[in-house]
Amino acid sequence: MRNNDSICYVKLFIVFIFLPVLSSVADGTTAETEAHLWEGISEGRYYVAMRHALAPGFGDPEGFALHQCETQRNLSEVGVQQANRIGDRFRENGITSALVYTSQWCRCQDTARHLGLGDVRDLAALNSFFRDFELRGSRTNEILEWLRNHVQTTANSGPESKPLVLVTHQVNISALLGVGATSGEMVVFGINNEGDPEVKGSIVTP
Repeated sequence: MRNNDSICYVKLFIVFIFLPVLSSVADGTTAETEAHLWEGISEGRYYVAMRHALAPGFGDPEGFALHQCETQRNLSEVGVQQANRIGDRFRENGITSALVYTSQWCRCQDTARHLGLGDVRDLAALNSFFRDFELRGSRTNEILEWLRNHVQTTANSGPESKPLVLVTHQVNISALLGVGATSGEMVVFGINNEGDPEVKGSIVTP
């Protein structure tokens, strides 16, 4: 571990203490606005940035390795059940399949698979930068450029375009969209004419 890692973790912990203040989107989401969010997702006008389901703990253990799940912080059984319920909510709102992209962290990949919305694809731009906070800017720019390309590519697809779900981490969501997200929370956003993301609301599944 680098000498400044402990300092970095302390700073991040302080930031996370105050992130619930930022994550006020869900607090104002009524049943009416939630129906509007699901409509936008279904029609491909809105996109979902979802934090992985419940994985107790903070950060990752010493000895973390990207492709070795046993070295990582993983979903609890409650987290698995939460991911299943989130997938059910998609289906209850008429969405049976989606384009699902995920961070390469196991807790994100497991969340994505348990949604049951079709094939799950790795997207390194969604990988956490919690341990390497200096990557915040470059990784956020990378996913934003990916999103802009996605919007251009699917602009003329009409009803053929599937809803887009990005399963990622707290730090990635807050960097991209400026809001916090609880475990399993779906932050719904659009891309405006300038190519910038705009938060439309949030959907929380306990």
